[in-house]
Amino acid sequence: MAMEEALLGKNSEEKTWPTRNGLKEELKKLTSMAAPMVVVSVCQYLLQVVSVMMAGHIDELSLSGVALANSFTNVTGFSLLIGMAGAMETLCGQAYGAGQYEKLGTYTYSAMISLLLICLPVSLLWIFVEKLLVFIGQDPLISHEAGKYSILLIPALFASAILQSLIRYFQCQGLILPMLLSSVSTLCFHIPICWTLVHKLELGSTGAAISICIAYWLSVTFLALYMKYSSYCEKTLVAFSTDAFLRIKEFLCFAVPSALMVCLEWWSFELIIFLSGLLPNPKLETSVLTICLTTTSLHYFIPYGVGAAASIRVSNELGAGNSQAAQIAVYVAVVVVVIEAAVLSMILFCCRSVLGYAYSNEMEVVAYVQRVTPLLSLSFIMDSLLAVLSGIARGCGWQDLGAYSNLGSYYLIGIPIATILGFLLKLRASGLWMGILTGSTVQVVLLVLITSFTNWQKQAIKARERIFKETTNDKSFLA
Repeated sequence: MAMEEALLGKNSEEKTWPTRNGLKEELKKLTSMAAPMVVVSVCQYLLQVVSVMMAGHIDELSLSGVALANSFTNVTGFSLLIGMAGAMETLCGQAYGAGQYEKLGTYTYSAMISLLLICLPVSLLWIFVEKLLVFIGQDPLISHEAGKYSILLIPALFASAILQSLIRYFQCQGLILPMLLSSVSTLCFHIPICWTLVHKLELGSTGAAISICIAYWLSVTFLALYMKYSSYCEKTLVAFSTDAFLRIKEFLCFAVPSALMVCLEWWSFELIIFLSGLLPNPKLETSVLTICLTTTSLHYFIPYGVGAAASIRVSNELGAGNSQAAQIAVYVAVVVVVIEAAVLSMILFCCRSVLGYAYSNEMEVVAYVQRVTPLLSLSFIMDSLLAVLSGIARGCGWQDLGAYSNLGSYYLIGIPIATILGFLLKLRASGLWMGILTGSTVQVVLLVLITSFTNWQKQAIKARERIFKETTNDKSFLA
């Protein structure tokens, strides 16, 4: 008990539920982080979308090749880096909350080193994309275009490794403004540069890839300069040292399951799109599922921003020993996304008869999308809950539990059900989406149970023990 009080300090005695003003204050903190994070995520997503759109105005071959390359590089590279960087939300967020500011800087260097090393085998894979795609039966001309585009994206992969680390570095301190300025300005710069390279200089898809690389490195440069010269980063900016290498093992303990959390979910949706190509009339089925995936992806940025904010709020409070404040942050975040999901899913359902026209003029596609939209509305609800619960899991350091639950939810339940409904019961694209929705629902239920039965005081003690144990070990090592 004495040890718990020492770790939690005065907060161990504060057991009362907060006032309405306290909840309002937490809501203000959460939304002030979540809203800019939504804009940051959308801007990063649009970098690749703009390049695909520019390439699409060249010819059909360029569009197909760039779209295929984007899908492949996202699945095998960018999603992996995003997932691994999630470990910083645990380590850096809790270190900042505990007042161990130098440790946040050291963890950032460890993340950069680890992610850059991961880029080496990934870039080697991208070099052989053309041969791999031809081997699995893709059209040789499209495979050649996709292979060329993937190779040109390799510099962007290395830039993304640094960028994802810097984003988490600022995010864990609540410094959202530099990320917002960087993302918006980079996107505004990227659009004319991409158009110039693709159409004015007639570089085609090569120019589209080069423009993405330039955009990523511009973001890295902006954030690195801000990190070095801003007074807001003085406490956490440390000189590079061997400590960064010593903490790689600790980083990877969270980074590997964190990557699995992201990738297992991401890959399941890609697998569903692949399965739709095996259905009768694959052109129609794939088009409808692509529309579903695009719509849910666009919506996902909103709950993702809330989830990212919740992750930092929870990790900061746990690191500070404020178990009750962490619990309040969880409560407020869940309430926010439930309201958001209810409103947007209702709007989507009411617009089901016109949604298809946003993507196609084919009446067959429009009618099919209208039939599937009720399932999409349910997906909005599950995606919102899943985004915020995953953020809470990262803030607490539950990446391993998240990875196991993802594996079971999607690959032991969701995908098999999708296959049965889509092929055996002949529900086609609707059946495939029902399966993936079932997987998401099971994942939400598991994370809700984990969160509901959590002892937050023990979580706060565990977080501070981890941070200060490392500090003690550092002093012993230096001695």
